[in-house]
Amino acid sequence: MPTINLPNGNGALEAFTTSAPRDFPKATPPFPRVALAAAHVVADPRAEQDPWLDVKIDWDRTIAFRRHLWSLGLGVAEAMDTAQRGMGLDWVGAQELIRRSLDAMKDVPGAVMASGAGTDHLAPGPDVTVDDVIRAYEEQCEAVEAMGGRIILMASRALAKAARSPADYERVYGRILSHVKQPVIIHWLGEMFDPALEGYWGNHDHMAAMETALAVIHAHADKVDGVKISLLDDRKEIAMRRRLPRGVRMYTGDDFNYAELIAGDAQGHSDALLGIFDPIAPAVGGALAALSRNDLSTFHDILAPTVPLSRHIFKAPTRFYKTGVVFMAWLNGHQDHFVMVGGQQSTRSIQHFSELFRLADKAGLLRDPEMAVARMKTLLALHGVA
Repeated sequence: MPTINLPNGNGALEAFTTSAPRDFPKATPPFPRVALAAAHVVADPRAEQDPWLDVKIDWDRTIAFRRHLWSLGLGVAEAMDTAQRGMGLDWVGAQELIRRSLDAMKDVPGAVMASGAGTDHLAPGPDVTVDDVIRAYEEQCEAVEAMGGRIILMASRALAKAARSPADYERVYGRILSHVKQPVIIHWLGEMFDPALEGYWGNHDHMAAMETALAVIHAHADKVDGVKISLLDDRKEIAMRRRLPRGVRMYTGDDFNYAELIAGDAQGHSDALLGIFDPIAPAVGGALAALSRNDLSTFHDILAPTVPLSRHIFKAPTRFYKTGVVFMAWLNGHQDHFVMVGGQQSTRSIQHFSELFRLADKAGLLRDPEMAVARMKTLLALHGVA
């Protein structure tokens, strides 16, 4: 197996010999859990643009990656934060992404997809009112439904700025849920993913905020397929999961503790809607296939080494996790470059990428070690590391 010299935490070079990629069990849906992968977008580095300002997407490679996820039995959560929504991808680009993905899905038997609808075309500000937020949510929800899509109701920066109390959240969500055509997935994105969402649901204490979220869900349970919470705290997720109305799913958004949460306990389990499923999709498909056979040993054996990788990719500042996701896609040949929308490839250090490389290899997720080593050497050279 090929060897590469990688910098350690002190910057010194150490030889690292790659391992053979793992042969994961064949994914055979239907799975005992709903599993949606929030998918990244592939930038177009050849387009004439101002990279920090313009959004130029390689649509062929972007859609090809969705087909890759579907081929492994996973659903796609489209136009979410993993696709750099709110960090490069605007609402205009999100609509095009959703439309193209829905068109591609028609050719894939059994494919599942849900799409993010929020208020990101409404800039937060002192003059923005709760009514403005409602109109913005309605515009995006109507657009997704008009394309034939299912809705993931994203958290709103504008609402976090405009709301004055939990009652404002109850009013906004109550209005939107009463008008949607199909049950939605509500996404509670924590401030570790987006600092602008600090104090969401009208309270800085997560447990107090949870009371408001649960009140909304219970009042409109027939319009809620599930709730995805991204707080990176398994105890809070389990506490909320046990209080959901019957028939409302908990979609784990915990990229630190997903294996145990998906496996569940005697009182229930979480389904999943995760950004980490993008780079570890082959392992997820294999693990869920094992879970279908009630083979918990193999399930945990597959996912256990992916957890350190995920915790590294999602380490603080967590909002920069997309860089690690796209880096993995490049290493594994899903795209020919390591360029991101908004120039976001610059948000992590060469030491971070080096440790990510080691952890991906340990999890058996470098599908072609020779290609991965060649590409890693290119990145090292660009950083002046011989």
